[in-house]
Amino acid sequence: MNNPLLTQTDLPLFSQIQPEHVVPAIKELLTNARAVVQQQLDNDSDYHWDNLVAPIEAAEDALNKAWSPVSHLNSVMNSDALREAYNACLPLLSEYATEMGQNQALFNAYQMIAERSDYAQLDTAQQKIIQNALRDFRLSGVDLPEDKKQRYKEISLELSNLASKYEENVLDATNAWTKHINNEQALTGLPATALAQAKQAAEQQGLDGWLLTLQFPSYLAVMTYADDRQLRYELYQAFATRASDQGPHAGQWDNSELMEKTLQLRHEKARLLGYDNYAELSLAAKMAEKPQDVLEFLEDLADKSWRQARRDLAELQDFASTYYGVKDLQAWDVSYYSEKMRQHEYQLSQEEVKAYFPITRVLPGLFEVVQRLYGLTITEISDFDSWHPDVRLFQIHDRAQQLRGMFYIDLYARAKKTRRCLDG
Repeated sequence: MNNPLLTQTDLPLFSQIQPEHVVPAIKELLTNARAVVQQQLDNDSDYHWDNLVAPIEAAEDALNKAWSPVSHLNSVMNSDALREAYNACLPLLSEYATEMGQNQALFNAYQMIAERSDYAQLDTAQQKIIQNALRDFRLSGVDLPEDKKQRYKEISLELSNLASKYEENVLDATNAWTKHINNEQALTGLPATALAQAKQAAEQQGLDGWLLTLQFPSYLAVMTYADDRQLRYELYQAFATRASDQGPHAGQWDNSELMEKTLQLRHEKARLLGYDNYAELSLAAKMAEKPQDVLEFLEDLADKSWRQARRDLAELQDFASTYYGVKDLQAWDVSYYSEKMRQHEYQLSQEEVKAYFPITRVLPGLFEVVQRLYGLTITEISDFDSWHPDVRLFQIHDRAQQLRGMFYIDLYARAKKTRRCLDG
Protein backbone atom coordinates (compact mmCIF):
# COMPACT_ATOMS: atom_id res chain seq x y z
CA MET A 1 0.00 0.00 0.00
CA ASN A 2 1.35 3.40 -1.00
CA ASN A 3 1.36 5.40 2.22
CA PRO A 4 1.39 9.22 1.85
CA LEU A 5 2.64 9.56 5.43
CA LEU A 6 5.84 7.80 4.38
CA THR A 7 6.31 9.86 1.22
CA GLN A 8 8.92 12.60 1.42
CA THR A 9 7.29 15.82 0.22
CA ASP A 10 7.76 19.48 1.05
CA LEU A 11 4.16 19.72 2.30
CA PRO A 12 1.86 17.00 3.64
CA LEU A 13 -0.37 15.21 1.14
CA PHE A 14 -3.46 15.96 3.19
CA SER A 15 -6.08 14.86 0.65
CA GLN A 16 -4.42 11.45 0.27
CA ILE A 17 -4.14 10.63 3.96
CA GLN A 18 -6.68 8.01 5.01
CA PRO A 19 -7.25 6.54 8.50
CA GLU A 20 -5.85 3.17 7.41
CA HIS A 21 -2.50 4.84 6.63
CA VAL A 22 -1.94 6.15 10.14
CA VAL A 23 -1.06 3.19 12.37
CA PRO A 24 1.22 1.40 9.85
CA ALA A 25 3.15 4.60 9.15
CA ILE A 26 3.63 5.52 12.78
CA LYS A 27 4.70 1.98 13.69
CA GLU A 28 7.25 1.92 10.86
CA LEU A 29 8.68 5.31 11.77
CA LEU A 30 8.88 4.42 15.46
CA THR A 31 10.72 1.21 14.61
CA ASN A 32 13.15 3.18 12.45
CA ALA A 33 13.70 5.82 15.14
CA ARG A 34 14.48 3.15 17.73
CA ALA A 35 16.87 1.47 15.33
CA VAL A 36 18.68 4.74 14.62
CA VAL A 37 19.10 5.47 18.33
CA GLN A 38 20.46 1.99 19.04
CA GLN A 39 22.73 2.04 16.00
CA GLN A 40 24.29 5.35 17.00
CA LEU A 41 24.81 4.19 20.57
CA ASP A 42 26.39 0.92 19.42
CA ASN A 43 28.63 2.33 16.69
CA ASP A 44 30.66 4.76 18.72
CA SER A 45 31.63 5.80 22.21
CA ASP A 46 33.16 9.14 21.31
CA TYR A 47 29.88 10.92 20.81
CA HIS A 48 29.49 14.27 19.09
CA TRP A 49 26.81 16.13 17.16
CA ASP A 50 27.25 14.42 13.80
CA ASN A 51 27.36 10.81 14.98
CA LEU A 52 24.56 11.02 17.57
CA VAL A 53 22.33 14.09 17.68
CA ALA A 54 21.99 14.74 13.93
CA PRO A 55 20.84 11.22 12.90
CA ILE A 56 18.44 10.98 15.84
CA GLU A 57 17.04 14.42 15.04
CA ALA A 58 16.52 13.33 11.42
CA ALA A 59 14.70 10.12 12.40
CA GLU A 60 12.44 11.92 14.86
CA ASP A 61 11.81 14.70 12.36
CA ALA A 62 10.44 12.08 9.93
CA LEU A 63 8.18 10.81 12.71
CA ASN A 64 6.98 14.33 13.52
CA LYS A 65 6.32 15.08 9.85
CA ALA A 66 3.99 12.08 9.72
CA TRP A 67 2.26 12.57 13.06
CA SER A 68 1.77 16.33 12.73
CA PRO A 69 -0.64 16.15 9.76
CA VAL A 70 -2.50 13.28 11.41
CA SER A 71 -2.93 15.27 14.60
CA HIS A 72 -3.94 18.30 12.56
CA LEU A 73 -6.54 16.38 10.56
CA ASN A 74 -7.97 14.97 13.78
CA SER A 75 -8.60 18.58 14.85
CA VAL A 76 -9.95 20.01 11.60
CA MET A 77 -11.55 17.05 9.77
CA ASN A 78 -12.48 14.71 12.61
CA SER A 79 -14.20 11.40 11.83
CA ASP A 80 -14.83 8.18 13.73
CA ALA A 81 -12.27 6.25 11.69
CA LEU A 82 -9.58 8.92 12.02
CA ARG A 83 -10.29 9.28 15.72
CA GLU A 84 -9.83 5.54 16.18
CA ALA A 85 -6.52 5.57 14.31
CA TYR A 86 -5.33 8.65 16.20
CA ASN A 87 -6.13 7.12 19.58
CA ALA A 88 -4.47 3.85 18.59
CA CYS A 89 -1.21 5.74 18.07
CA LEU A 90 -1.22 7.67 21.34
CA PRO A 91 0.08 4.78 23.49
CA LEU A 92 2.73 3.98 20.86
CA LEU A 93 4.02 7.55 20.84
CA SER A 94 3.80 7.89 24.61
CA GLU A 95 5.75 4.67 25.08
CA TYR A 96 8.45 5.83 22.67
CA ALA A 97 8.78 9.26 24.30
CA THR A 98 9.10 7.75 27.77
CA GLU A 99 11.47 5.05 26.55
CA MET A 100 13.80 7.61 24.98
CA GLY A 101 13.50 9.99 27.92
CA GLN A 102 14.49 7.24 30.35
CA ASN A 103 17.26 5.77 28.19
CA GLN A 104 20.28 6.02 30.49
CA ALA A 105 22.82 5.27 27.75
CA LEU A 106 21.35 7.98 25.53
CA PHE A 107 21.36 10.44 28.41
CA ASN A 108 25.00 9.67 29.13
CA ALA A 109 25.85 10.20 25.46
CA TYR A 110 24.21 13.64 25.41
CA GLN A 111 25.95 14.47 28.66
CA MET A 112 29.27 13.50 27.11
CA ILE A 113 28.69 15.89 24.20
CA ALA A 114 27.87 18.72 26.61
CA GLU A 115 31.13 18.08 28.47
CA ARG A 116 33.35 17.86 25.38
CA SER A 117 36.04 20.50 24.95
CA ASP A 118 34.67 21.41 21.52
CA TYR A 119 31.08 21.87 22.78
CA ALA A 120 31.55 25.65 22.65
CA GLN A 121 32.20 25.38 18.91
CA LEU A 122 28.61 24.25 18.28
CA ASP A 123 26.30 27.03 17.19
CA THR A 124 23.71 28.49 19.55
CA ALA A 125 20.85 26.38 18.22
CA GLN A 126 22.82 23.14 18.58
CA GLN A 127 23.83 23.96 22.14
CA LYS A 128 20.22 24.79 22.97
CA ILE A 129 19.01 21.48 21.54
CA ILE A 130 21.47 19.56 23.70
CA GLN A 131 20.70 21.51 26.87
CA ASN A 132 16.96 21.09 26.32
CA ALA A 133 17.47 17.37 25.73
CA LEU A 134 19.36 17.00 29.02
CA ARG A 135 16.62 18.90 30.82
CA ASP A 136 13.95 16.72 29.22
CA PHE A 137 15.75 13.52 30.18
CA ARG A 138 15.48 14.56 33.81
CA LEU A 139 11.85 15.62 33.37
CA SER A 140 11.17 12.18 31.89
CA GLY A 141 12.49 10.45 34.99
CA VAL A 142 15.85 9.20 33.73
CA ASP A 143 17.22 9.37 37.29
CA LEU A 144 14.32 7.50 38.89
CA PRO A 145 14.54 3.92 40.22
CA GLU A 146 12.96 1.27 37.98
CA ASP A 147 9.65 0.99 39.85
CA LYS A 148 9.11 4.76 39.65
CA LYS A 149 10.16 4.83 36.00
CA GLN A 150 7.41 2.33 35.29
CA ARG A 151 4.88 4.41 37.20
CA TYR A 152 5.97 7.52 35.29
CA LYS A 153 5.37 5.65 32.03
CA GLU A 154 1.88 4.63 33.15
CA ILE A 155 1.03 8.20 34.17
CA SER A 156 2.26 9.66 30.89
CA LEU A 157 0.16 7.23 28.86
CA GLU A 158 -2.96 7.86 30.90
CA LEU A 159 -2.54 11.64 30.69
CA SER A 160 -2.23 11.39 26.93
CA ASN A 161 -5.44 9.35 26.70
CA LEU A 162 -7.28 11.70 29.05
CA ALA A 163 -6.32 14.76 27.00
CA SER A 164 -7.56 13.13 23.80
CA LYS A 165 -10.83 12.03 25.40
CA TYR A 166 -11.38 15.52 26.82
CA GLU A 167 -11.12 17.10 23.36
CA GLU A 168 -13.40 14.45 21.86
CA ASN A 169 -16.04 15.12 24.51
CA VAL A 170 -16.01 18.87 23.83
CA LEU A 171 -16.31 18.29 20.07
CA ASP A 172 -19.10 15.72 20.44
CA ALA A 173 -21.03 17.89 22.89
CA THR A 174 -20.70 20.91 20.59
CA ASN A 175 -21.96 18.98 17.58
CA ALA A 176 -24.78 17.26 19.47
CA TRP A 177 -26.74 20.42 20.29
CA THR A 178 -28.89 22.12 17.66
CA LYS A 179 -32.09 24.14 17.71
CA HIS A 180 -34.43 23.91 14.75
CA ILE A 181 -36.63 26.98 14.24
CA ASN A 182 -39.48 27.28 11.77
CA ASN A 183 -40.80 30.67 12.87
CA GLU A 184 -38.61 33.51 11.64
CA GLN A 185 -40.09 35.79 14.29
CA ALA A 186 -38.12 33.84 16.88
CA LEU A 187 -34.95 35.09 15.17
CA THR A 188 -35.86 38.78 15.19
CA GLY A 189 -32.75 40.93 15.45
CA LEU A 190 -30.40 38.56 13.65
CA PRO A 191 -28.70 40.18 10.65
CA ALA A 192 -29.22 38.80 7.17
CA THR A 193 -25.83 37.08 7.12
CA ALA A 194 -26.63 35.12 10.30
CA LEU A 195 -30.08 34.17 9.00
CA ALA A 196 -28.58 32.94 5.75
CA GLN A 197 -26.03 30.89 7.64
CA ALA A 198 -28.76 29.33 9.83
CA LYS A 199 -30.87 28.53 6.77
CA GLN A 200 -27.91 26.91 5.05
CA ALA A 201 -27.24 24.82 8.17
CA ALA A 202 -30.87 23.62 8.10
CA GLU A 203 -30.70 22.76 4.40
CA GLN A 204 -27.55 20.72 4.95
CA GLN A 205 -29.55 18.61 7.42
CA GLY A 206 -32.50 18.33 5.07
CA LEU A 207 -34.65 20.64 7.20
CA ASP A 208 -36.87 23.60 6.48
CA GLY A 209 -36.47 26.89 8.34
CA TRP A 210 -33.33 27.69 10.30
CA LEU A 211 -30.90 25.67 12.37
CA LEU A 212 -28.88 27.16 15.22
CA THR A 213 -25.76 25.37 16.46
CA LEU A 214 -23.01 25.87 19.02
CA GLN A 215 -20.45 26.49 16.28
CA PHE A 216 -19.08 29.88 17.23
CA PRO A 217 -20.36 31.96 14.28
CA SER A 218 -23.91 30.77 15.00
CA TYR A 219 -23.56 31.14 18.76
CA LEU A 220 -22.02 34.62 18.64
CA ALA A 221 -24.67 35.93 16.25
CA VAL A 222 -27.47 34.88 18.58
CA MET A 223 -25.76 36.23 21.70
CA THR A 224 -25.10 39.58 20.00
CA TYR A 225 -28.27 40.22 18.03
CA ALA A 226 -31.21 37.96 18.96
CA ASP A 227 -33.99 39.96 20.60
CA ASP A 228 -35.43 36.82 22.21
CA ARG A 229 -33.86 36.74 25.67
CA GLN A 230 -34.97 33.16 26.30
CA LEU A 231 -33.28 32.07 23.09
CA ARG A 232 -30.05 33.77 24.16
CA TYR A 233 -30.27 32.04 27.53
CA GLU A 234 -30.86 28.67 25.89
CA LEU A 235 -27.76 28.95 23.71
CA TYR A 236 -25.67 30.40 26.51
CA GLN A 237 -26.56 27.54 28.85
CA ALA A 238 -25.90 24.91 26.18
CA PHE A 239 -22.56 26.49 25.22
CA ALA A 240 -21.32 27.10 28.78
CA THR A 241 -22.22 23.59 29.98
CA ARG A 242 -20.78 21.57 27.10
CA ALA A 243 -19.13 18.31 28.18
CA SER A 244 -20.19 18.75 31.82
CA ASP A 245 -22.68 17.42 34.36
CA GLN A 246 -24.97 20.39 33.70
CA GLY A 247 -27.11 21.65 30.83
CA PRO A 248 -29.18 19.95 28.11
CA HIS A 249 -26.79 16.99 27.73
CA ALA A 250 -25.87 16.74 31.40
CA GLY A 251 -23.51 13.84 32.02
CA GLN A 252 -23.48 12.53 28.45
CA TRP A 253 -20.00 13.79 27.57
CA ASP A 254 -19.04 14.85 31.07
CA ASN A 255 -15.41 15.88 31.46
CA SER A 256 -15.62 16.38 35.23
CA GLU A 257 -14.07 13.05 36.13
CA LEU A 258 -11.41 13.44 33.43
CA MET A 259 -10.36 16.79 34.90
CA GLU A 260 -10.19 15.37 38.41
CA LYS A 261 -8.12 12.42 37.22
CA THR A 262 -5.84 14.69 35.17
CA LEU A 263 -5.13 16.88 38.20
CA GLN A 264 -4.39 13.83 40.36
CA LEU A 265 -2.01 12.32 37.82
CA ARG A 266 -0.23 15.61 37.17
CA HIS A 267 0.36 16.01 40.89
CA GLU A 268 1.63 12.44 41.21
CA LYS A 269 3.93 12.94 38.23
CA ALA A 270 5.36 16.11 39.74
CA ARG A 271 6.00 14.43 43.07
CA LEU A 272 7.71 11.49 41.35
CA LEU A 273 10.17 13.96 39.81
CA GLY A 274 10.81 15.75 43.09
CA TYR A 275 8.57 18.79 42.64
CA ASP A 276 6.06 19.93 45.23
CA ASN A 277 3.31 20.39 42.67
CA TYR A 278 2.58 20.30 38.94
CA ALA A 279 2.94 24.07 38.60
CA GLU A 280 6.64 23.76 39.51
CA LEU A 281 7.10 20.92 37.02
CA SER A 282 5.35 22.87 34.27
CA LEU A 283 7.55 25.90 34.81
CA ALA A 284 10.74 23.83 34.61
CA ALA A 285 10.63 24.31 30.83
CA LYS A 286 9.19 27.83 30.80
CA MET A 287 10.40 31.39 31.27
CA ALA A 288 8.89 32.04 34.72
CA GLU A 289 11.02 30.59 37.51
CA LYS A 290 8.38 29.74 40.11
CA PRO A 291 4.57 29.60 40.49
CA GLN A 292 4.60 32.73 42.65
CA ASP A 293 5.94 34.71 39.68
CA VAL A 294 2.92 33.66 37.62
CA LEU A 295 0.47 34.41 40.42
CA GLU A 296 1.96 37.85 40.99
CA PHE A 297 1.74 38.63 37.28
CA LEU A 298 -1.92 37.59 37.13
CA GLU A 299 -2.81 39.42 40.32
CA ASP A 300 -1.11 42.58 39.07
CA LEU A 301 -2.96 42.30 35.78
CA ALA A 302 -6.27 41.82 37.60
CA ASP A 303 -5.56 44.77 39.89
CA LYS A 304 -4.92 47.02 36.90
CA SER A 305 -8.03 45.95 34.98
CA TRP A 306 -10.83 45.16 37.44
CA ARG A 307 -11.75 48.76 38.26
CA GLN A 308 -12.26 49.62 34.60
CA ALA A 309 -14.16 46.38 34.09
CA ARG A 310 -16.51 47.21 36.98
CA ARG A 311 -17.09 50.69 35.56
CA ASP A 312 -17.86 49.24 32.13
CA LEU A 313 -20.31 46.75 33.61
CA ALA A 314 -22.02 49.41 35.71
CA GLU A 315 -22.39 51.60 32.62
CA LEU A 316 -23.89 48.71 30.67
CA GLN A 317 -26.30 47.87 33.51
CA ASP A 318 -27.42 51.48 33.67
CA PHE A 319 -27.97 51.57 29.91
CA ALA A 320 -29.99 48.33 29.86
CA SER A 321 -32.11 49.53 32.76
CA THR A 322 -32.72 53.05 31.40
CA TYR A 323 -33.51 52.18 27.80
CA TYR A 324 -34.84 48.62 27.99
CA GLY A 325 -36.08 48.23 31.57
CA VAL A 326 -33.73 45.33 32.29
CA LYS A 327 -32.95 45.33 36.00
CA ASP A 328 -31.19 41.96 36.26
CA LEU A 329 -28.50 41.95 33.59
CA GLN A 330 -27.25 38.40 33.10
CA ALA A 331 -24.29 36.85 31.28
CA TRP A 332 -26.44 36.05 28.23
CA ASP A 333 -27.43 39.74 28.04
CA VAL A 334 -23.98 41.31 28.02
CA SER A 335 -23.11 40.92 24.33
CA TYR A 336 -26.64 41.87 23.26
CA TYR A 337 -26.87 45.10 25.24
CA SER A 338 -23.23 45.97 24.54
CA GLU A 339 -24.15 45.98 20.87
CA LYS A 340 -27.29 48.04 21.60
CA MET A 341 -25.22 50.55 23.55
CA ARG A 342 -22.67 50.76 20.75
CA GLN A 343 -25.43 51.55 18.28
CA HIS A 344 -26.97 54.08 20.66
CA GLU A 345 -23.70 55.88 21.41
CA TYR A 346 -22.02 55.70 18.02
CA GLN A 347 -24.82 54.87 15.57
CA LEU A 348 -22.67 51.98 14.39
CA SER A 349 -23.17 48.24 14.67
CA GLN A 350 -20.64 45.42 14.47
CA GLU A 351 -22.49 44.10 11.43
CA GLU A 352 -21.99 47.43 9.67
CA VAL A 353 -18.32 47.46 10.62
CA LYS A 354 -17.87 43.93 9.24
CA ALA A 355 -18.94 45.16 5.82
CA TYR A 356 -15.80 47.30 5.70
CA PHE A 357 -13.49 44.44 6.68
CA PRO A 358 -14.06 41.48 4.37
CA ILE A 359 -11.34 38.86 4.38
CA THR A 360 -10.32 40.04 0.90
CA ARG A 361 -9.23 43.34 2.47
CA VAL A 362 -8.15 42.24 5.95
CA LEU A 363 -5.53 39.71 4.85
CA PRO A 364 -3.80 41.99 2.31
CA GLY A 365 -3.83 44.75 4.92
CA LEU A 366 -2.29 42.48 7.52
CA PHE A 367 0.37 41.31 5.10
CA GLU A 368 1.18 44.92 4.20
CA VAL A 369 1.77 45.70 7.88
CA VAL A 370 4.08 42.69 8.17
CA GLN A 371 5.99 43.86 5.11
CA ARG A 372 6.45 47.38 6.47
CA LEU A 373 7.50 46.25 9.95
CA TYR A 374 9.67 43.25 9.14
CA GLY A 375 10.42 43.41 5.43
CA LEU A 376 8.67 40.09 4.86
CA THR A 377 6.63 39.52 1.71
CA ILE A 378 3.65 37.16 1.94
CA THR A 379 2.19 35.72 -1.26
CA GLU A 380 -0.51 33.13 -1.86
CA ILE A 381 0.04 29.73 -3.48
CA SER A 382 -2.89 28.36 -5.43
CA ASP A 383 -1.65 24.88 -6.38
CA PHE A 384 -1.27 22.72 -3.27
CA ASP A 385 -2.71 19.66 -1.57
CA SER A 386 -5.38 20.58 0.98
CA TRP A 387 -7.69 18.98 3.53
CA HIS A 388 -10.66 21.25 2.64
CA PRO A 389 -11.63 23.68 -0.14
CA ASP A 390 -11.67 26.60 2.33
CA VAL A 391 -7.96 26.23 3.11
CA ARG A 392 -5.46 28.72 1.69
CA LEU A 393 -1.66 28.51 1.60
CA PHE A 394 0.84 31.38 1.80
CA GLN A 395 4.61 31.63 1.59
CA ILE A 396 6.93 34.11 3.32
CA HIS A 397 10.04 35.64 1.72
CA ASP A 398 12.53 37.99 3.33
CA ARG A 399 14.06 41.11 1.77
CA ALA A 400 16.60 38.96 -0.10
CA GLN A 401 13.72 36.89 -1.53
CA GLN A 402 14.76 33.84 0.45
CA LEU A 403 11.89 31.54 1.42
CA ARG A 404 11.46 31.74 5.20
CA GLY A 405 8.33 29.71 5.72
CA MET A 406 4.81 28.79 4.67
CA PHE A 407 1.49 28.71 6.49
CA TYR A 408 -2.07 27.55 5.97
CA ILE A 409 -5.19 29.53 6.82
CA ASP A 410 -8.45 27.69 7.55
CA LEU A 411 -10.80 30.30 8.99
CA TYR A 412 -14.29 28.87 8.91
CA ALA A 413 -16.18 26.73 11.41
CA ARG A 414 -17.22 23.15 10.56
CA ALA A 415 -19.05 20.45 12.47
CA LYS A 416 -15.99 18.16 12.57
CA LYS A 417 -13.50 20.92 13.37
CA THR A 418 -12.42 21.70 16.92
CA ARG A 419 -10.71 25.01 16.19
CA ARG A 420 -9.93 27.67 13.65
CA CYS A 421 -6.35 27.48 12.56
CA LEU A 422 -3.43 29.32 11.15
CA ASP A 423 -0.68 26.71 10.90
CA GLY A 424 2.86 27.04 9.63
